[in-house]
Amino acid sequence: MKELLKKYENKTPEIIFNWKDAETEAEGWVVINSLRGGAAGGGTRMRLGLDVNEVLSLAKTMEIKFTVSGPAIGGAKSGINFDPKDPRKKGVLERWYKAVSPLLKSYYGTGGDLNVDEIHEVIPITEESGVWHPQEGVFNGHFKPTEADKINRIGQLRQGVIKVIENPKYSPDVLRKYTVADMITGFGVAEAVRHYYNIYGGEVIGKRAVIQGFGNVGAAAAYYLAQMGAKVVGIIDIAGGLINEEGFTFEEIKALFLAKQGNTLESDNLIPFDEINDKIWSIQAEIFAPCAASRLITEGQINQLIDSGLEVVSCGANVPFADKEIFFGPIMEHTDNQVSLIPDFISNCGMARVFAYFMERRVQMTDDAIFNDTSNKIKEAIENVYNKNQHKTGVSATAYEIALSQLV
Repeated sequence: MKELLKKYENKTPEIIFNWKDAETEAEGWVVINSLRGGAAGGGTRMRLGLDVNEVLSLAKTMEIKFTVSGPAIGGAKSGINFDPKDPRKKGVLERWYKAVSPLLKSYYGTGGDLNVDEIHEVIPITEESGVWHPQEGVFNGHFKPTEADKINRIGQLRQGVIKVIENPKYSPDVLRKYTVADMITGFGVAEAVRHYYNIYGGEVIGKRAVIQGFGNVGAAAAYYLAQMGAKVVGIIDIAGGLINEEGFTFEEIKALFLAKQGNTLESDNLIPFDEINDKIWSIQAEIFAPCAASRLITEGQINQLIDSGLEVVSCGANVPFADKEIFFGPIMEHTDNQVSLIPDFISNCGMARVFAYFMERRVQMTDDAIFNDTSNKIKEAIENVYNKNQHKTGVSATAYEIALSQLV
């Protein structure tokens, strides 16, 4: 696996597009690792301090993710080094998408990512730049449909991603009109845990869980894990966190989900960040879902969780460990050797799978069909790992070996 990984990591990406905004200090990159299958896909993120190396590692991660989610295309990513809280953000995104629109028309498909919203920013702004849909390049480069078929499938994709969830099984509040895009990634993170226990042995019910990050992914993961009967005992977010060693009830987690402001945990009982960051890593929990930014988890933090009874990690964030390596650095490898570590490209593939699902011909548009499709893809990936390695350790190493053998 390590030889395959080294070969894959060292392969130079096919395209690096660099953009400097004429009106602000913003700088952006599209990194296309390869045009496997004639196209590449990956979302657009924005944060202050982002650099081309971060975009490159995420593009390579996306390519691995497509081996699970489909379609069989190359990995790409867009990244903009700019403060997402800056009031000039909309103008930056408008100029960015205008600059990259030729790629989006031809062979590159994008979507939302960290601090860039799929529905309110990516779709309307790319449309203004003459792109039919942010995934148009994948249709043209990979599927090569007839014009009529492309119109039908883009229509399906448009409708599906912004589809309001009507089934209360999948929505914390159907009246608030949560969409598939709001919930599907966190759903996948929770489903990965459920499938893990079903396949490797055990039950989610009664297991204690710690959640890092309470944005779209972390809040949804907490919601679905609590719905399954897991006890969320701790949540840590950028503003602070909460601990309840008995476990929050499903109704309490649902209330926290509904009370969050944007991507931030809100509670009258919020423990300040420094204090919770001292305490949370040593509370007893079998499940850990890192769903915040990339490269945050230190070896000390993961060791405290392992010492407190950790069994499984389901990654909501891409590359959640504080390793400098693109993939599988020493902290990740150490974790993989101690507990069951479900890698990001399996556990957080929900949105990529939704795109792939709606790109297919004439699919069902029900909530059950959409969510079950993502769940089944994750189940299939974990079963493939189990068939190759029945041990509860080395899960990520095995998953990478399966994926990389398709790419290298």
